Amino acid sequence: MKSLHPVIIGGQEVLPIIEGGKGISITSGKSAGAFAAAGAVGTFSGVNADYYDDDGNIVPQIYQGKTRRERHEELIEFGIRGGVTQARIAHEMSGGKGRIHMNVLWEMGGVEPILHGILQGAKGLIHGVTCGAGMPYKIAEIAQQYNIHYYPIVSSMRAFRALWKRSYSKVPDKLGGVVYEDPWLAGGHNGLSNAEDPTKPEDPYPRIREIRSFMKEAKLDHVPIIIAGGVWYVREWERFLDNPEIGPVAFQFGTRPLLTKESPISEGWKKKLLELKEGDVFLNQFSPTGFYSSAVNNGFIQELRGRKERQIPYAVEPEGYQTDPLPVGARGRPVYVTTEDLEKAKAWIAAGFDEPMKTPDETLIFVTKEKSAEIVLDQVNCMGCLSHCLFSNWKDHDDYTTGKKADPRSFCIQKTLQDIAHGKDVDTQLMFSGHNGYRFAQDPFYANGFVPTVGQLVDRIMTGD
Repeated sequence: MKSLHPVIIGGQEVLPIIEGGKGISITSGKSAGAFAAAGAVGTFSGVNADYYDDDGNIVPQIYQGKTRRERHEELIEFGIRGGVTQARIAHEMSGGKGRIHMNVLWEMGGVEPILHGILQGAKGLIHGVTCGAGMPYKIAEIAQQYNIHYYPIVSSMRAFRALWKRSYSKVPDKLGGVVYEDPWLAGGHNGLSNAEDPTKPEDPYPRIREIRSFMKEAKLDHVPIIIAGGVWYVREWERFLDNPEIGPVAFQFGTRPLLTKESPISEGWKKKLLELKEGDVFLNQFSPTGFYSSAVNNGFIQELRGRKERQIPYAVEPEGYQTDPLPVGARGRPVYVTTEDLEKAKAWIAAGFDEPMKTPDETLIFVTKEKSAEIVLDQVNCMGCLSHCLFSNWKDHDDYTTGKKADPRSFCIQKTLQDIAHGKDVDTQLMFSGHNGYRFAQDPFYANGFVPTVGQLVDRIMTGD
């Protein structure tokens, strides 16, 4: 394999290895500091990060506010305190080596005040901000304000071009790199557009070449492209190395760092990773963000799939073939469905899914009474963790509502990610993973359940494996 060359990231020469930033305590200051100490780039999550009491125990994020707006302000305060805490840990662990980045989602609730709060409170400790899940036009001016670099996550040249022309061209010197994240293979939220078929992955080479072509036009030849999503062995990406069409590159690893000594995830989660099989990761559209996302097809995802499958359209008045009455709600007011759909509904009800719930698309889903109560309670307890939430109809600005009905086909992402991050059963919570997760079970590096340190993982990656 061709040699892996150091790259300039944030003004410093580092190994071309970047820790992918997973949300809600899954990349911590400890893991980020270890990557930096190994001469690479560590990334801690600025999304609802943990902070600790005087005894070193995690402070639970319990909300006291009676309204969503009050809880949202608490969420912002939690986020700032946690982010500053993790930045300090990462800085101390790095020993002055490598680079420390923070990852945020542009579509997270309160992203701007949280960014400002963390960057102000941890001034000088963070070298760059990685940002995706949306179109982060303002990230350039925020980075400039704190004299750090910014790293947008895109899945196409069109997305980067829009960002460059509208915003980034005004702050070109702080663009530290462009992260190309494969929208089919990456874990977590993905950047698939409506024009792309989720069932037909595309070769990343032409897409990355197209990004570099535009970057050359914009005089960004020296800025590295950071390849993310689907990266396991770097030797499988050899055609991207020392390639004038592609230019300088680095590689971002999101899934592999989960299985390290410094990774903060639970032992149950690590054990589950070692057991994954090909096809166990499911690309879905259940997320309350509206984006596609990739997660392990566990009990949590299967329950959501069941909700979607137990779904029929309805009309509020008889029309067309929808003439059969079906009582809905505590008062049993009828809606109207087809005869065929009425038979389906009766079968679901007989099977215990006896609580129909209305969706914004004039359909009904059928769930158990217990699940219905849980869904409603989660919607009521919304703390505004997203800028726009399909599940609860929250919006973090203007009139604080999307103006649409809450959608019971989705879920409270804050609740489940907090739960899995803090030791709850991995089969009953959302378990994000890249589609290469099954390779833990096949890679001889992890034979007999071996869990490396971050330093050992970095050394291994640098060999091509």
